[in-house]
Amino acid sequence: MNWDWSVVEDFMPSFWDGVLVTLQALALGSLIAFALGLVWAMAQRSPRKWISWPVTAVTEFIRNTPLLVQLFFLFYVVPTFGPSMSPLVTGVIGLGLHYSTYTAEVYRAGIDGVPVGQWEAATALSLPRRRTWTSVILPQAIRRVIPALGNYVVAMLKDSPMIAVIGAFEMLGEARAFSNLTFTFEAYTVVGIAFILIAYPASLLLRALERRLAQ
Repeated sequence: MNWDWSVVEDFMPSFWDGVLVTLQALALGSLIAFALGLVWAMAQRSPRKWISWPVTAVTEFIRNTPLLVQLFFLFYVVPTFGPSMSPLVTGVIGLGLHYSTYTAEVYRAGIDGVPVGQWEAATALSLPRRRTWTSVILPQAIRRVIPALGNYVVAMLKDSPMIAVIGAFEMLGEARAFSNLTFTFEAYTVVGIAFILIAYPASLLLRALERRLAQ
């Protein structure tokens, strides 16, 4: 097949629209995943079983069901008995909710990795439970897990094309729509290169961050 630069030029407006949707879904989905994952992790450690058990059940259910099924449920089922959402909002919530169950496990591992002596020191100082968490435990735990959280950002980027099935056309969705009309392959190539240009530098940055935190 011959490479046709005119096809690429025609695709570029749609491509940049797709890039914008991809970055929005990635940024907002990551914020939801990071914040909600911390809530899940702390709730699972609650001494109150009526809190920890339901939260554990919910996170296990979400983590063990496909993201694609969850997106369909949020977009087509939830509006039948609740508010309807745009495809992009649904995609952001779906990505964030799905990956929050994975970041919860990362936070849990970080919290478990805090030395027992830190808990004992906080108890000896009679620090309130909230102060113990915010000033002693969480700063140490989060510092340990930042590289692992970053890996899930890259994973979320690679899963972002799934939101196209509900009408949120990110980069790959735009390429598919364009190629179906023009019967060309250039759009897929451009999108593949774009994913590499976003994901590979991010991976290098995460490795550098991990080495720096290990010092």
